[in-house]
Parts: sequence; structure tokens; C-alpha cells
Amino acid sequence: MAIPEIGSRVAVLEAKVEQLQRKLEAVVPDARPWWEHVVGAFADDPAFEEAMRLGRKYRESLRPKPRSKQSKRAASTKARKP
Repeated sequence: MAIPEIGSRVAVLEAKVEQLQRKLEAVVPDARPWWEHVVGAFADDPAFEEAMRLGRKYRESLRPKPRSKQSKRAASTKARKP
């Protein structure tokens, strides 16, 4: 490759870089937080509602089950009998 050819290719690339930099400067970044872009994206979506229901059911299954009042009474009655 000849030196003049490389020089012309570099000039074309520099012009393209300058053009891209101007485009980037023209873009105004959105000041909103990222989560505000997502809010409402799944509104009235039955698949999303089903996913939330299943997630809630799973989390509730991990919670310890409360002891029933009858079992507490039965335990205290058994303890009192000699």
C-alpha cells in the first residue's frame, strides 16, 4: 500500500470520527433514572401477573408455618399429666 493512499484513508477516517463525535454531542442524555423508563412496561400483562402470583406463592412457601393453637394446648396438657 502506498503512503499517499494511506494518507487519504486516514483523512476519510478522521472525517468520519469527527462526524460521529458531533452526533454524540447532539444527543442529550435523559435525566430520568433507569427505572422510570421501565415503569408501566408490563401494565395489564397477564403473563406478568401470573409471574408475580407464582413468585408470591413460592416466597410464602418458604416462610415457617405458624403452630396451631390446638397443638400448643395439647402440648401443655400432656406436660401437666404425671
